[in-house]
Amino acid sequence: MLQPFAADRWQTSQVIVVVAPGQGSQTPGFLEPWLAESALRDHLGALSDAAGIDLVAHGTTSDADTIRDTKVAQPLIVAASLMTAAAVLSEGRRSHVDGVAGHSVGEVAAAAIAGILSETDAMRLVAERGRAMADAAALETTGMSAVIGGDEAELLARLAELGLQPANFNGGGQIVVAGATDALAQLAENPVAGTRVIPLQVAGAFHTRYMQPAVSHLEDFAAGLEKNEPTLPIWTNRDGSRVESGAHYIDLLVGQVSSPVRWDLTMESFAAAGVTGIVELAPAGALVGLAKRALKGVPAVAVKTPDDLAAAIDLIDGNA
Repeated sequence: MLQPFAADRWQTSQVIVVVAPGQGSQTPGFLEPWLAESALRDHLGALSDAAGIDLVAHGTTSDADTIRDTKVAQPLIVAASLMTAAAVLSEGRRSHVDGVAGHSVGEVAAAAIAGILSETDAMRLVAERGRAMADAAALETTGMSAVIGGDEAELLARLAELGLQPANFNGGGQIVVAGATDALAQLAENPVAGTRVIPLQVAGAFHTRYMQPAVSHLEDFAAGLEKNEPTLPIWTNRDGSRVESGAHYIDLLVGQVSSPVRWDLTMESFAAAGVTGIVELAPAGALVGLAKRALKGVPAVAVKTPDDLAAAIDLIDGNA
């Protein structure tokens, strides 16, 4: 159930949400344009130290195979979102934002932006998440495919026949499915009528039962983190609802490693809340694309490089 913003927020005509992307959005060298500014480079260096990974190198010189590795990709994506959030929300602009949400691993960045976790703990958590999910993926040969179009009920029935699971309900007619690679091959060979099946270059069946070993490990790790109450409205991918408790949000974030991402329901909550603008943090593009299909007419800005900051700031400040 969607919970409303504070009364004063409903009195404004502008409702802006900042969103943080998930795994698969990274590309080689995507952070290079950001690091010309020393403050941002120092920020990324601090996030690297917290994660125990050289994210400056991975964001600038590492190749596609290196940054596809789950252990690298997840901290890199969250660090990119936090670094660009600092640029987008500077000069008091955070007070002009009405909420935050993240897609899959982007929920870790959202937790830090909302003040639930410190940036240091967010980076520690995402580094542990990446390692735990990589270890779980190594136990069996699995993968993921995006399915575009078709009837959802027919697709879900076909997945059940093949022992596959829906991993991401992304909205806009896109569902990512996951499971054993031979079953994914069968789906591609005999797709449901009206669908297109696109294999994804990922290491395993994320957000499915195959990730349960990672959940058990992360529950123990997250228990030692300090959790605060959110200082911005924040939505969960579990069911698209707004979460009031910081500790509960982290519980949901950890548990969702083995359950589907319901970004479709998150966008439905945006619509119900009257969202009038969306700003996607780096490495941006995927969530703006989904929003344009599911939230037609809502302005959305993908902050891919520093050149996109002006458009994002104009949207947040009401000048778009």
